[in-house]
Amino acid sequence: MSIDTRKIGILGGGQLGRMLIQAGQLMNLDIVVLEGDTQSPAKQVSNRQGGHVLGSFNDPAAIKELAGRVDILTVEIEHVNVDVLEEVERDMGGRVQVSPSPSTIRTIQDKYTQKEHLMHHRIPVARSVPLEEQSADALLSAVSNHLSGFPVMLKARKQAYDGKGNYLVKSAQEAQTAVSTLAQTAGKGGLYVEELAPFTAEIAVMVVRSVGGQVVAYPAVETVHEDSVCSVVYAPLLASDASVQSRARDVATNAISTFVGAGVFGVEMFLLADGQILLNEIAPRPHNSGHYTIEACATSQYDNHLRAILDLPLGDTQMVVPYAAMVNLLGRDDGTEEGVMKLARKALTLPGAHVHLYGKAGCRKGRKMGHVTVVGESAASVHDHVDTLTALLPSKSSSSGVVSSALAHISTLLPPSIKQVETDKTTTRTNPSHPLVSVVMGSDSDLKVMSGAGAMLGELGVEYELTVVSAHRTPQRMAQFAHSARARGVRCIVAGAGGAAHLPGMIAAMTPLPVIGVPVKGSSLDGVDSLHSIVQMPRGIPVATVAINGGVNAGLLAVRIVAAGMPRLLDALDTYKHRLEEEVYAKVDKMEKVGWEEYRGL
Repeated sequence: MSIDTRKIGILGGGQLGRMLIQAGQLMNLDIVVLEGDTQSPAKQVSNRQGGHVLGSFNDPAAIKELAGRVDILTVEIEHVNVDVLEEVERDMGGRVQVSPSPSTIRTIQDKYTQKEHLMHHRIPVARSVPLEEQSADALLSAVSNHLSGFPVMLKARKQAYDGKGNYLVKSAQEAQTAVSTLAQTAGKGGLYVEELAPFTAEIAVMVVRSVGGQVVAYPAVETVHEDSVCSVVYAPLLASDASVQSRARDVATNAISTFVGAGVFGVEMFLLADGQILLNEIAPRPHNSGHYTIEACATSQYDNHLRAILDLPLGDTQMVVPYAAMVNLLGRDDGTEEGVMKLARKALTLPGAHVHLYGKAGCRKGRKMGHVTVVGESAASVHDHVDTLTALLPSKSSSSGVVSSALAHISTLLPPSIKQVETDKTTTRTNPSHPLVSVVMGSDSDLKVMSGAGAMLGELGVEYELTVVSAHRTPQRMAQFAHSARARGVRCIVAGAGGAAHLPGMIAAMTPLPVIGVPVKGSSLDGVDSLHSIVQMPRGIPVATVAINGGVNAGLLAVRIVAAGMPRLLDALDTYKHRLEEEVYAKVDKMEKVGWEEYRGL
């Protein structure tokens, strides 16, 4: 029994084909692979009785043989023979469906034609121009007449992927070297030159398009690259501007809506410092920036690709975990598997880590040998695990200890938090990059009270940030803080203020997150004015209010709020509660032993 009896043929049998087959097995789909290697990653996991097609995905005879055995053709790589796919569609009387459409694959294959298509449909892209010939003079002329000057990115129009076919040209003196370097990759396809996008982060969105034209998107993610190859993906994208997530998805879905055919598409984009989003390029297939969807989303990109080309109902694209990351296992300089396997085995010791090995023979430098997906309850816990893994990579790796660039950009918009909070008992460590709770105060004079909240959060193992945000003296900072908190992964805000105490209420008015107000005792009315100000919020703008100078209880309440769905924190709260109980019983025993008169004097 199968969810659909039609046979699916895949041009290409690498890791993407492997994961498509694994997704198809859950629905008992019959999938045939065209690949020249009898032990390709895809064929290794297939339990198909009828066998596969041995040959190149560019060989006309092999493609026609595959088409004669299936009902639907799809691709795991875009560099296929489109002429033959068009012939199959035309000459087989519509019996074989090609998804996505050959016309879409043809447009995307040529990166400059792809850019022209996107510009025609008013999708934002970096300015680019084709070279009339493959020469340094043509490059210099294009930059001088059409672009803003060096540096620029020289690109091959065809056969380019994973950084192959790209050359960063920093000055006119590098023009000849750049053209000569790319000439072999470009071949007859030609070159084009593109304005260098001054991005603060590289982001990606997986988009699914059904046969009927329904288009849905997965969350925007951040991608970190090493030598132009994606090395780490963080999901979802955390950015200081809460609108970036929705705007990135809009750009991606608008772009894919302009193409024909069904399937999943990987849309790579640049996030600029001013918040603008530019589309970089599109892959008409599953993409490594979407590997995380297997464990982190309700429906994986592979499941949805199969649903889309079969015209089955598309699955939910939302994440089912708070945060996730994907680490690519790439071949290293020594060409051995030892480094990859060391990292994979380490991943098995980490909670929430899932190892995927592709079964490839030969571990040459930069080759994708597998990946690890890490899911967790918070950005901080996931980043900690990613750092544990990337610490095993060679020291030159740009991924080790990485703080995602979009998050790094936040620090330019929000002045640095107070890194440590000194208390009478201990020093508690904050995590300003990935906080679950934000502790803010109207003035540093409130620190003595608000440090109690920080100490409680630290004691119970909650990542937090602590800083000064004045509603009256820094209103723009307050607004930026409130609007960005959710997008940065914050789940609760503790705000302390004295006097008029407008800070908690103003923040609550600008964020959907729960806000806890701490009235701080002032010099005039002993904090009663602050208490009344915070507790008397108008309907629709609630602020949970603790006692005057109740920083400790505010921290404890914040933990209780964020602990929902986080067993680790619920256990910590239980332990804390039992410790309070034990402290009381210890006092009872002491009083009974020495008598209340002596106890009073202790």
